[in-house]
Amino acid sequence: MRVRLAYGEHGLDVDLPAERTVVVEPAYADGAADPAALLRDTLRRPVAGSPLRELVRPGQTVAISMCDGTRAQPRHLMIPAVLDELSGIVDDADVVVLVATGTHRGNSPAEIEAMLGADVAARVRVVNHDARDASSLVWCGTHGEGVPVWLNRHWVEADVRITTGFVEPHFFAGFSGGPKLVAPGLAGLDTVLTLHDARRIGHPSATWAVCEGNPVHDDIRAVVAGAGNVDFAFDVLLNREQRIVAAFGGELFAMHAAARAAARELAMRPVDGLFDVVVTTNSGFPLDQNLYQSVKGMTAAATIVKEGGVIVCAAECRDGFPDHGSYREVLSSAVSPRALLDEITARPDTRPDQWQVQMQAKVQTKARVVVHAAGLGEEELRAAHLDWTDDIGATVRAALDAAGEGARVCVLPEGPQTIPYVRD
Repeated sequence: MRVRLAYGEHGLDVDLPAERTVVVEPAYADGAADPAALLRDTLRRPVAGSPLRELVRPGQTVAISMCDGTRAQPRHLMIPAVLDELSGIVDDADVVVLVATGTHRGNSPAEIEAMLGADVAARVRVVNHDARDASSLVWCGTHGEGVPVWLNRHWVEADVRITTGFVEPHFFAGFSGGPKLVAPGLAGLDTVLTLHDARRIGHPSATWAVCEGNPVHDDIRAVVAGAGNVDFAFDVLLNREQRIVAAFGGELFAMHAAARAAARELAMRPVDGLFDVVVTTNSGFPLDQNLYQSVKGMTAAATIVKEGGVIVCAAECRDGFPDHGSYREVLSSAVSPRALLDEITARPDTRPDQWQVQMQAKVQTKARVVVHAAGLGEEELRAAHLDWTDDIGATVRAALDAAGEGARVCVLPEGPQTIPYVRD
């Protein structure tokens, strides 16, 4: 059977043995017929709290946070919807759009223009958050379980603060969107390192679709409730074509709870047992533009692969590891995934990007991971303790044959857009 994988911008077709293959995808929902109208109505009829226009007054300054270029947020629709709703009350000159990079690199002017459209990029000031620039941060006290909180100065000093994002299951924070557009999105490096330390990420509840009782998400909520001061939150859900299928707005935590419930219905899919081989992706571009992000697809596969099984991850990785940050360095700093995981969990400090390495090493201690990536070569992947393939079909067939009679493969064409779990 031929299965189309989300890979880069154009997808990748793979031939697999039909009698041994199970394909698991998120529930499909059609995109909104009129997304602009849906977004406008959401801003005017929120899940909880007041409509956006009732929260602003003439002369006030406004900060709007949005996802960076590694996320599929439809910024070109959401940001204009917010600006249009503010029109006539707030001047564009008093609005700043903050790219919630967390610890990622800032987006270039060309990338920002592609993300927002030329008109919007020229209409308002757009600023990349920089977690490492102390002069751009404001101390906001200690919140949650000992989290030192530094937040973006533009955000803290604005009169009105609006988050925009999209909600999907997240591999250690439970779900994306909502409060994550403030922390880690607009947080200082020390804040992010604490939220993502080895103890929190190593907790069994720091996993897909779990928020309450998840020490990562619990402290994200505590930080944002104590210091984030969000006046209005605005999130969407997307289908496999990255079209908007639902929108939620209003008071941050009520909005995010409603969006999470809807995302769970779309993404969580039961299977009858564990598999010898799991083929996964990182949901195509822009989500699979580097290996760092593609750990999410590997982690989704790990939920249903047998101990000692094989995970095959198809991710374009046009941006490599990437080269910025310490991910590549940390990943290759030990002789094996087990040694790396032991080293991370034993070390009290946390280096930037260590959390992604920790999750990847955890997957690799359970299964052999093979990667198909146009942007990375065999030697580069081997240094990261990963195997390489240029023929996914052949790799899967060889792994099934090695596993023996009755071995099966599960395919997650949309990667972490689908969170499989073994049916009770």
